Order: sequence, then structure tokens, then C-alpha cells
Amino acid sequence: MLDSLAVIIEEPKRVAVRRIALDAPGAGDVVVEIDYSGVSSGTEKLIWSGAMPQFPGMGYPLVPGYEAVGRIVAAGAEASLRVGEHVFVPGARCFGAVRGLFGANAKHLVVGADRVVTVAPDLGDRGALIALAATAQHALAVAGGAPELIIGHGVLGRLIARLAVIAGGAPTVWETNPNRMDAGDGYRVCHAGDDARRDYQRVIDVSGDAAVLDALIARLAPQGLITLAGFYAAPMQFSFAPAFMREARIAIAAQWQKADLVHVTDLIASRRLDLDGLITHRVPAHEAGGAYHTAFGTDNCLKLLIDWRDAS
Repeated sequence: MLDSLAVIIEEPKRVAVRRIALDAPGAGDVVVEIDYSGVSSGTEKLIWSGAMPQFPGMGYPLVPGYEAVGRIVAAGAEASLRVGEHVFVPGARCFGAVRGLFGANAKHLVVGADRVVTVAPDLGDRGALIALAATAQHALAVAGGAPELIIGHGVLGRLIARLAVIAGGAPTVWETNPNRMDAGDGYRVCHAGDDARRDYQRVIDVSGDAAVLDALIARLAPQGLITLAGFYAAPMQFSFAPAFMREARIAIAAQWQKADLVHVTDLIASRRLDLDGLITHRVPAHEAGGAYHTAFGTDNCLKLLIDWRDAS
């Protein structure tokens, strides 16, 4: 029977790393040995804290994560990929009675070959960032182009800003964390109070702050668009009159689509999209339980990766 070490959130704020059985691979499946997987500061934080709203597949215990990169070690007869190829895996549901939401934080994964994406071996641990890059690209697609204003300078906000610059934009980014005030090439970072502009046409919010809408509506140009690309645990509301006066539009960017993934992998392969400087913390798999406190409670943590290479 195939099994694997996996991160399991047993219940809110209780994380274990233990061995669990994996579903048998089918003819179209591959088995991937994971090198690195990422801890999400959005959905995974809500799952870990117990604040996740009702969501398909939600329930404890579960294997979290949707950001993993590794190497194929077995392939079914009908699989389109072969042993030895390096791939990005956006998660898996191969853990039997243990839920996978989204099921990437494990040493081995069984997944359909059509769900993984081949990556260059020299991309290394940065390959785990492909999901966030695709999410960022999807936010731009929903917004209809490069935003002029981005709320939040975490990893997702930085990727949106980098993609906006590639698309010809020069966005402003609002941030409150003093450890995240460093500006990137082609865009500025500031506190909202230091920005006097009130005619933004396209705004993308990745803050996860459910109370942000009134402040953003006040900065919109007529018929301006706010795209919500974070995940919001609390109900969102806004004052109608200011939104009415501006004919404000609000959109939601959810799961990335195949076209987003193809676009960013092409940008990464051509070295137009830079993934450097986004991973700040790496922990070995046996320390993954405590790593969640670091990922969610440390101001200077942008992206934390779990290193599975020496796990056994």
C-alpha cells in the first residue's frame, strides 16, 4: 500500500505531521515526490484558525495546501508525463478518509497527469509559487487589465504588481506593515494616507480586510472597478450613496483558470516574470506543525515553504 508523510490539520490550531495511506494511482495518474510545498496566508490561515466559512470539501482532519513542486517517481500507462519530469502540483485528493483541501502538503501525492504542469528543474523551490502567480494573473484578467492601485504588499500583491508592470502599468500599492514597504521595480509602495489620488479606474484588493470597501470606493473615478482578490471571512458591506454617486463596480476574482496558468508559466519560462525575493522562510517537514505560527504570526514572513526533501 502506498503511503506518505503529510501535514494534517486535525482541528483548528492543531497540526500534525504523520504518515497516512494514499489512494492507489490509476492509469492516468502520476505519483509525485514533493520537494517543497507552500503555506497559504489566505485560505490556509482561515482553515488553521477555524475561521474558514462553509466551503466545499471543508472539514477536519484535512491535508491543506495548493502549492507544491517536485518530481514524478511513477506514472500510469495512460499518463501523458513520464518519470523524472519536474512538475508543479496544485493539490490532490488522494488521502482516503482524510480530506484534501486542497491537499498539497505531503511528501508524496497521487494526482492526474492532466492536473500538473511541467517546470524547469532550475526553478527549484520557486516552482511552488506558480499557483499564486496564476491567481495574480486571474485577478488582472477579471479586472480587465493592469490595476492602478493594489491593496496589500504580500506575495500575491507583489505578483500582481509585477504582472501589472509587465503589462505596461505603473501601479501604486498600499501597505500598513512596515516590513513590507519596500518598493518593486516599476511601482511604488505607500500608506493610504500618503496617497492623495481619488480617480483610480482599476483597483485590486488582496488584503482580506472585509471593511475595506468604503475606503476604496472613496478613491474611485466614475465607473471605477474594485476587484476583490483576497479571501474574506467576514461579511462585506459598504455605504451605498458614495458608491451610487460613482457608479462603482465590484468584481470578485476566485480560482485561477487554465489560461492564467499557461500565461504565467510562459512568462516564468521566458524570465519576464521574476519570482525572486518572495520566499522568506523554509522549514523542514518535521517542524511543519510549529511553522504555521511562523507563517501567520511573523510580520516579516512573506512566504513559508515546507522542505520535504529529507523527510522519511
